[in-house]
Parts: sequence; C-alpha cells; structure tokens
Amino acid sequence: MQLSTLELNAEIDQALQENPLLERDDPGEPGIFALGQAGDALSHQQQASPSNSDNSPETRASDDEGWGMSFSGSGVQRDPNDDDMDSGETQASATSLREHLGAQVGMTQMPDRDRALVAFLIEALDDDGYLTQPLDELVDLLVGPDDDPDLRETLLEELGIALRHLQNLDPPGIGARGAQECLSLQLLNLEDSPERKLALAIVRNHLDQLAARDFVRIRKALGCDDEELRDAQTLIRSLNPRPGAQYAPIDTRYVVPDVTVRKTQGQWVASLNREAMPRLRINRLYADILQRHRSGNGSSAGLAGQLQEAKWLIKNVQQRFDTILRVSQAIVDRQRAFFDHGEVAMRPLTLREIAETVSLHESTISRVTTQKYLASPRGIFELKYFFGSHVATDTGGAASSTAIRALIKQLVGAENGKKPLSDSRLAEILGEQGIVVARRTVAKYRELLGIPPVSLRKAL
Repeated sequence: MQLSTLELNAEIDQALQENPLLERDDPGEPGIFALGQAGDALSHQQQASPSNSDNSPETRASDDEGWGMSFSGSGVQRDPNDDDMDSGETQASATSLREHLGAQVGMTQMPDRDRALVAFLIEALDDDGYLTQPLDELVDLLVGPDDDPDLRETLLEELGIALRHLQNLDPPGIGARGAQECLSLQLLNLEDSPERKLALAIVRNHLDQLAARDFVRIRKALGCDDEELRDAQTLIRSLNPRPGAQYAPIDTRYVVPDVTVRKTQGQWVASLNREAMPRLRINRLYADILQRHRSGNGSSAGLAGQLQEAKWLIKNVQQRFDTILRVSQAIVDRQRAFFDHGEVAMRPLTLREIAETVSLHESTISRVTTQKYLASPRGIFELKYFFGSHVATDTGGAASSTAIRALIKQLVGAENGKKPLSDSRLAEILGEQGIVVARRTVAKYRELLGIPPVSLRKAL
C-alpha cells in the first residue's frame, strides 16, 4: 500500500521474472484463469469458449481457487478535444545548449585555434548559460604550473577573445559571468533607445537597488522621472536572466494518476485509472501442470508454493486499488466545493475523518494517500493535498489553511501596486470575511506562497 504506482509496477515486474505461475493478462489473449472483480471475466470467457465445459479441470480449478483477476478493459481513452485532463508529459529540448552553440561556431570564419578555445568555453558553461569559472582558473586546466608564464598570459588573452566570440552567439546573454553582465549583453543586443540607455545604467550600477525597489535612490542618481524609470524597468523585466535554461535537459518526473474524478449527473465521482492498474493472471501452462500433478498425487510443492504467492499478489493488488478508490471517493465527497470552485472552497479535513468513514485505521489512510495521485479537471493532486489544518471562524466553524492561502493570493493579486496590502491589513480583510487569523499567520502563509513582503511589492 505504501508504494507509488510506478514502484508497484517495478515490484510486479520483479515478481513476474521470479514466478512462472504469474503473468500479465494482455488484452485480446484468452485468459481462462483471469477472474474479474465479480467473476464477470470468467463467466464471459466460459460463454465465449465452448471448450470450457463445467467438468474441465481448468474451469473447476478457477472456480474453486479464484486464481486471477483481470482489469482487461481498454481503460479510459482520452478525447483529443477534452481539455479537462493534462497528459502530464513534458518533452526535453531536442537540442542541447552545447549543440546549439557548437553549430553556430562551426559556421563562423574564425581560425581553428579560436574555434577550439570557444568550444572549450562552451564546455565550461553551466545549464543556465553562465561561465562561472574565472578565465585564469580555466587557463590552469590548459597549462601546467611549470609552463612558461608568457604562455599563460598569451592563453589568458586568447580566452578573453574567445569569450567575446562566445558572447556574440545566440541566445543573447550567453557566456556571461553574472546576472549583471548577462542582462547588459542582452540590452546591447537591442536597438538603441532612451529606454535601453537608462536600463543599461540601472543594470550596470543600480541592479541591487532595483531588486530592493529603491526607486527614489535610482531616480536621484540617474536624474530620471517616474515614467522613464517605469519604461526602463519594463525593458529589464523582458530580459531572460537564464538564457541557457531553455536548452537544458528537463528532469521530468512522471506521475501516474491512480484515480480520475469527473462530474457525472451533477455529482463528482472517483474512478480507478485502468491504465495504471496491472492486469495479472495465473499462467495457463503451469496451472495445467499443477492440476495434473494434483490429480495424479504427484509432487508439486515448488509450483504450489509459487501458485500461493501469485494468488497472494493478485489479491493484494486488487485490495490495494479497491482501498484507494474507497478513500478517494470519501475525500471527493468532502471536498466537492473544491472541485466546483477551487482552492478558496477547500474545507478542513483530517485523516481521522476519512478513517472513520471507510472504517480503516488512520495509519492506513496515511499510506493510501502518500504518493497516490488524483486527476481532475482542476489538475493532478497527491491525495494528501486534500488534508490540511484549520483556522477558526467567528461563527464557530473552521476554514482550511489551503483556502486561506488561496484567499491571500487572490487579495495580493488584486491589490493596488502603489498601495500594496500589509500583513496586518490582509488579516483585517480576512477578519471581515469571518476568518479569525493573526498577522503572523498571514505572514507565514504569504511566505509559503512565495509572495514578497509589502515593501518589495510596491510599484512605481
């Protein structure tokens, strides 16, 4: 139960390699020993195949033992026009940063030595496109401590020339040794204008003050007015501080939803994701051998033990998904408002409440909701996401911490940039809506949301 779906499939793959009695039930193959949740798969197969008489040993064995389970449906097929569900797949860039830059270097007319040094610098770039090592340290990689000092000086000068070649390549800002140089290179790549000139002055001399929103000091130092500063700030914000990131390989984390939720006839209904569920059954060949040994009183202890293991695995996998579905539906029933209205409507929920509903222990609910995912029109969420602490309301009820964070995010998003809301004012507004929350709690939730304090949110 504690395994994620991907981890479970890895365990099943291991069991399939070690146990010849266990096999996957591939769609379209005859599965005499494949038994559905209510025996439907078996009865259907018996009707479809006249050779499976009631007296056949295979049928008697499957009826008596219940040797398999099969979720042999094709699963939920996504409508290409259905925007509710996100495939969750992200493709890495087809071309790496080094390949992109190397192709440009290959098309230049520079001498071979310069081309080799530029290629050397390209290899030293990080994933964001920055050259984080000083040139003199890079020289140490090319010459030894006993080499002629003049050679070091010459090579250092050549690397400086190679760096200028590199910084002229696409994307603009590549090969910079810091954010200031990166933004400056991008600005120099633009057409000359008053906004670009002022932006360059800010980036080169007042970048820290811009980050701290100390606009008064910038205006005083550069002698510009509010409108000119605003235009320069807009231009700087349009730049890319990580020019190489678009070519960096993406470390994709694949999530397989265990449950899907859709609205059916006005009700939110959870259903198992058939594509995530393994289709398992007992191997027919080895089951026949075991049946013959049993009939002839032969020794088949090895196969019998593997049969028990296969049956145990099939039963527990089925029980796992049944439990996930029960818990998921109980969560959906209590969080209907979330699926209708979003995070602001999330209600407080505890493991104990769900445990009492489905008659399971809280520790079981904790395992069921860890690394198990629910796909809905609002996105894909870990089941644990729907549980959260609560804050009292003035009516004696409770509000979910998730809902309060969503409200804070909404309030900040709609605030006047020239008069942003302080944490105290946010607490007052929440109080006016009946939610009793302290200023320090608002500050904690704001930090969790990654929202800067009021002093850094103030616009020009």
